[in-house]
Amino acid sequence: MPHIIVLLISLVFYTGTLHSNESAPSLYGEFTQGSIVRGKTETGSMLWLNDREIAVSKEGWFVIGFGRDAKSKQQLRWQYINGEKGTLALTVKTRQYNIQRIEGVPQSRVTPNPDRLARIKQETGQVKAARKQYFEALYFNERFELPIKDARITGVYGSQRVYNGVPKRPHYGIDYAAPTGTSVTAPAGGIVTLAHKDMYYSGGTLILDHGHRLSSSFLHLSKLLVAVGDTVQKGQKIAEVGSGGRSTGPHLDWRMNWKGERVDPLTILDVLPINP
Repeated sequence: MPHIIVLLISLVFYTGTLHSNESAPSLYGEFTQGSIVRGKTETGSMLWLNDREIAVSKEGWFVIGFGRDAKSKQQLRWQYINGEKGTLALTVKTRQYNIQRIEGVPQSRVTPNPDRLARIKQETGQVKAARKQYFEALYFNERFELPIKDARITGVYGSQRVYNGVPKRPHYGIDYAAPTGTSVTAPAGGIVTLAHKDMYYSGGTLILDHGHRLSSSFLHLSKLLVAVGDTVQKGQKIAEVGSGGRSTGPHLDWRMNWKGERVDPLTILDVLPINP
């Protein structure tokens, strides 16, 4: 049976603890709040993170993610095709997040008028529907790369933003400042599940599913170069930077989700490819 393999990725984050279990699936990544962990188990296995069932490909590959405020104690459970069952305790390291104060945002974007709420609700529904789609694709096993080149980071995952003095929900992406029209490329292969030219909060918006409901979102775009249903390859140009929606200037906001969990894109960038 496979043994536990942990690949240390970035020194920026603390690597959590895996409690030894020789029959456990192999796990690749760090165990921190916001992290993405990929793994391999026996063909035909069933897998759960706590009480949440995890999709396993026919080859045994899977991916899991931990949200911004994930609890430190987690449990991975499995059942192999021969009926053998097991559990593995995971310790997820907590992180400290920054508070950002942003002034100059149009007040209508901070506290929208009631007549805009219907539009916002409709667009939120479109995003949720896009992220609920499931694809067997294994693009999440690729080595991910930045979707924008030579851009300065101006916002980080997990920070809470205060717009014009009003505290809002935490920021769940990485912001890259760049001129309007700058190329945005796919950080890994995937299938386009949402392509919207102008959402109220996020302007031009794309969602790219990398398989097993691990998805990237690209916000504030000025131009979309792909459509829903398109399959794209890593490095392919998919959009251009803009400043639509709630934005004080041109930039790319890159976000990632695993199912309903908002995860940190930076935690997947340095993980080695795990395809055989």
